[in-house]
Amino acid sequence: MNNPSCIFCQIVTGKIPANKIYEDDHILAFLDIQPATMGHTLVMTKHHYDNFLSTPKDDMHWMMNVAQRIGQIQMTMLNARGVNILTNAYPAAGQTVLHVHMHVIPRYSPDDRLRIDMLPANKTTDHQLPLIAAQLVEGLKL
Repeated sequence: MNNPSCIFCQIVTGKIPANKIYEDDHILAFLDIQPATMGHTLVMTKHHYDNFLSTPKDDMHWMMNVAQRIGQIQMTMLNARGVNILTNAYPAAGQTVLHVHMHVIPRYSPDDRLRIDMLPANKTTDHQLPLIAAQLVEGLKL
């Protein structure tokens, strides 16, 4: 099922062109038009799901398999020195297109000024960690 107002669904149906690098019955991968680095690729499901959290497990596995393979190819064919694979869920996390997708971003140098790895340290006290862990463990039981 596609969402006609979704830009990524329009790429799937061919209404919007893309530089496709992989396509099968479930997954489409294409170059990002605003790349963070050379070869920055988006991997997405052809079926419309809003984000990672609402995507069925089998579709997530297909996406991750393709993302892994593309990362491997970026390392060999583009001479990348590393790869970031990431996805955002909801605008608060930076998701700008509400269609599940993964970024596969080849990295060429640790000082390339792309700072994905710069997570600020949060001030969680040691006594809060057991409570937070217990909440998450309880949620996993549901």
